[in-house]
Amino acid sequence: MEFSKISSPSLRDLFVEQLEHLILSGKLKIGEKLPPERQLAEMMQVSRAVVNGGLGELERKGFLVVKPRIGTFVADYRRKGTLDTLMAIMKYNGGRLRNEEIRSILEVRIALDTLAAQLCIDRISDEEVELLREKKERIRETDSITEASQAAFEFQHEFALLSHNTLIPLIFQSFRTPVSTLWERFCTLYGIPALYENTHTLWTFIRDRDTDGAIEWIQASIGNTIDGSRKIYYD
Repeated sequence: MEFSKISSPSLRDLFVEQLEHLILSGKLKIGEKLPPERQLAEMMQVSRAVVNGGLGELERKGFLVVKPRIGTFVADYRRKGTLDTLMAIMKYNGGRLRNEEIRSILEVRIALDTLAAQLCIDRISDEEVELLREKKERIRETDSITEASQAAFEFQHEFALLSHNTLIPLIFQSFRTPVSTLWERFCTLYGIPALYENTHTLWTFIRDRDTDGAIEWIQASIGNTIDGSRKIYYD
């Protein structure tokens, strides 16, 4: 067995994490002005370089907005945030998505999967259908929830690639962590066979070149999860 190197977080990482927690917990309010860099460095006993780099990263994630010669303010991360913001929220919640993020991701899934089906199914080749079959079979070849979830992601990502739309697979790839987290929760609730069966059903529509059937199934299946008919939200 190989063991990975253990590395400790840098001071900048710790600085960023502390401010993220203060913002996400509401202790730092949206619109609140932060102390100047020099004062923050003194308060947190780190160098100004650490503070400057950390503030830049927090601005990139959408947690802060820097106004030259005025100051640094807590931003509305719902408006300014990126997928990095979502990753920070998941980390703050112990790796869990909040119910509002679960719903939002599922709504994006409906849009992406529907568009991929419209672009892919009518022109997919037999070789590409076989490639998707091989990827879906990897789901039931493992007893690991993590590996099954990753296999399901690879199937969906390949489906997105076969749409021949440049953006769909890129967008889907950017959601890899939260989507895989959702599939892990699904497997925990319903088991790997249920994840396989869902993927197999979609593959069957693809194999039969049934675009309308695939879209109807995608919208009904994910829609049932969004409205709570099939449990996925946390209590």
